[in-house]
Amino acid sequence: MRILIYSYNYFPEPIGIAPLMTELAEGLVQRGHEVRVVTGMPNYPQRRIYPDYRGKLYDTRIENGVRVQRCYVWIRPRPGLLGRVLLDGSFVLTSVVQALRGFRPDVILLTTPPLPVSVPAALLGWIYRCPVVLNVQDILPEAAVRLGIVKNRLAIWVFEALERFAYRSAGAIAVIADGFAQNLLSKGVSPQKLVCIPNWVDVDFIRPIPPASNQFRQQQQLQNQFIVLYAGNIALTQGMETVIEAAARLQDLPDLTFVIVGEPGACQQLEDYARQCNAHNIQFFNFQPRELLPHLLAAADVGLVVQRKNVVSFNMPSKFQLLLASGCPVVASAPLEGELAKAVGQSGAGTVVLPEQPHQLAETLRSVYHDAAQRAAWGAQGRLYATMHYGFAQAIATYEHLFASLTAPPGPNGRAIAPFPIDPVGQVGRR
Repeated sequence: MRILIYSYNYFPEPIGIAPLMTELAEGLVQRGHEVRVVTGMPNYPQRRIYPDYRGKLYDTRIENGVRVQRCYVWIRPRPGLLGRVLLDGSFVLTSVVQALRGFRPDVILLTTPPLPVSVPAALLGWIYRCPVVLNVQDILPEAAVRLGIVKNRLAIWVFEALERFAYRSAGAIAVIADGFAQNLLSKGVSPQKLVCIPNWVDVDFIRPIPPASNQFRQQQQLQNQFIVLYAGNIALTQGMETVIEAAARLQDLPDLTFVIVGEPGACQQLEDYARQCNAHNIQFFNFQPRELLPHLLAAADVGLVVQRKNVVSFNMPSKFQLLLASGCPVVASAPLEGELAKAVGQSGAGTVVLPEQPHQLAETLRSVYHDAAQRAAWGAQGRLYATMHYGFAQAIATYEHLFASLTAPPGPNGRAIAPFPIDPVGQVGRR
């Protein structure tokens, strides 16, 4: 097939959707498909266009067999509502030109957010007469409203209208968690459109690495430390102040070190807060090179995944799968009714504490610190669960099946075969 992936984020951006879409595009090429990607100039998470791409309106390169077509985006380090509108608007306008340059696709895969891109994607689907598959990574605008990012009523109305348009115009919608599907069903989305494809992890690349050969521990002189790790995006959905306050309560454990890895600006703000809390058992690091990522994750004795209390059914951190694949036990500070808590329970890879409760988080970490057998059991179970449920081969085969079903000629009854079985009560089909 000829596949057009429409994704705002792509390699070399190190976190979030970028690594996932890069792996998917390159994996599809390896399986014999022709793939081009329309994306923005790389800028995340610093929100500054990377030096090699500055001053360009368009940039097209072949990267590992994928035709990567980049376009200019208007970006500022700390965009408000207007800045976000200008950012999304610039990508909508410039990306259409790139999307019209190249082969005619058999199917378009669109990732959201951002929501406004659903408009040009639908237009391109009409021009090319091909189906659009919507990949939903976060449910907007619900997330932005609950977190207080968007408060303007007109803006909320516009975003909700875009959300309805995106769901209505898509031929199929791939969600990353069952709770996302239930959210969309409650908004009137047809169950026939929905399929759950969890985000994946390359379990051959992300793997357990013994401490004796762990490069991150060696380079940072952490060989004899008990490491509590948080690595990834530091934003409003996390509430990382909880981690800082928990660390301050655990300073009586002399070999326990919190390692926080993130974007320099966000780390600096947390470092300032750590000084206010007199938390001296925290080390901050910038994002590490990709080749060091397996060592960073496997260096952890405990991996943290943190959410605020109002993050329930619209966010599922991709770092969770990475921690499981590394064989790292997980402590999640998250809403008990949320998707993350459900995933921790299903995997058997760790435990969940109430969000924004630093005292409870500290006491749980203290208990885990003293229980090596429990840590080992959680780590082994998490690794097993990742290989069984989050493998890349499973995910890419599911996407292939979905694309093929949408592009297949109609059957004897005039309809193409449904991509996945949907039961009569409207449950979401899974592979």
